[in-house]
Amino acid sequence: MINTDPMAQIGFAARRRNGGGLASFVVSLVGLAATAVAVTVGAILAVLTAATVAVLAVVGGLVLFFAGFALRARRSRQMRKAQKAADEGVIDAQKVGDTWVAYGWERDGR
Repeated sequence: MINTDPMAQIGFAARRRNGGGLASFVVSLVGLAATAVAVTVGAILAVLTAATVAVLAVVGGLVLFFAGFALRARRSRQMRKAQKAADEGVIDAQKVGDTWVAYGWERDGR
């Protein structure tokens, strides 16, 4: 039945039908069960999302940790290479202003 009253009531009282009986009770139970399932699925998805964020944070921390080790090893190797070059008699020259200044060519005992 279509209610054509332009001033119809708004609210829960307007939705009730007289004589709904067992059908309305079953529909209410099905709606309650659907709500419970939706809330459960939402809670499970929220927990999975939080676990994913935690795993990403741990993996990101490990990547930064190993990147620090790699940079430290690279820096150490470059310093050893420079020390080896200095021990072999290679001099270092830098441009200061318009002139070149060489370091490492004056040795003790010459």
